Amino acid sequence: MKSFKHTEVNWGVLGAGDVCEKKSAPAMQKIKGSRLVAVMRRNGEKAADYARRHGVSKWYDDADDLINDPEVNAIYIATPPHAHMELTIKAATAGKPVYVEKPMARNFEECKQMIAACEQASLPLYVAYYRRSLPNFLKVKSLLDEGAIGKPRYVTIMMNQPRHPDVKASLKENWRIDPEKAGGGYFYDLGSHQLDLLDFLLGPIADVCGVASNQAGEYPAEDIVLGNFSFSSGVLGAGNWCFTTGEPSRKDEIKIIGAEGEISFPCFWGTDVTLRKNGKGEQVFAFEMPENIQFFLIKSIVDELLGKEAICPSTGESAARTNRVMEEMIGKYK
Repeated sequence: MKSFKHTEVNWGVLGAGDVCEKKSAPAMQKIKGSRLVAVMRRNGEKAADYARRHGVSKWYDDADDLINDPEVNAIYIATPPHAHMELTIKAATAGKPVYVEKPMARNFEECKQMIAACEQASLPLYVAYYRRSLPNFLKVKSLLDEGAIGKPRYVTIMMNQPRHPDVKASLKENWRIDPEKAGGGYFYDLGSHQLDLLDFLLGPIADVCGVASNQAGEYPAEDIVLGNFSFSSGVLGAGNWCFTTGEPSRKDEIKIIGAEGEISFPCFWGTDVTLRKNGKGEQVFAFEMPENIQFFLIKSIVDELLGKEAICPSTGESAARTNRVMEEMIGKYK
């Protein structure tokens, strides 16, 4: 990769929507050696409003104008997934490192083209799977690495969620349930976080099988997915995702079973990590999250670009694996 020949990361954001209000872009203003200098939305009034409220000096309503702004030297793509590949290729062609929202793209083929464009330009490609850098999940990884539950045997994911309130929105407004824009439904939006996290904790998933269905028929994407998978390490896994359950069935739990105990934790609705170990009873570890949830991951990107020791744990290569796993699980992978 080319060395980053700047002393400061000057971010330009493509698609300054909801995710940029608190989760991501404000962190770019708080990290040493990082500035948010320009934002873009197709609606110029909304772009100008975001810039005014967040103290950003420049705004655009055209992606090419922001990408080619000479002050911008790194691009954050926060649009829906259908635009990720095109914008990544444009940013790479302009010689600027890319940080892209998850899921990385609509499908594995688009992921491969994004990786190829950045490799051809000798530029890094990062993806916003920020759970890889949050303290609760780093605790899970340290427990596994130190052998707290012995050799891991298998992992389960249980994700039950009542009908999402924004299903009422039109497809034009709710891209997360439009496969043409998102690649899939809420499984792609939420399940991608869980599967990527397991890739981080247990290594790459090697083999996948699954079944998906649209049971409620309220939108075009799948609303239930059941999957089985195995990791290159030999650990086995199973996952259930249903987005049309009753409230009593609401569940968000990942559980890793080992030869000497188990670790359980939520991915979305809570931050505690619970360890149960032979002869030790139960231990619960509590964690607080940063105000901007992507802070630690963005900091690792800034530090890596500026030549510090930190290395970003979420790359195009790792994120593409998650896209492939999801495609295999719902039967779209070719």
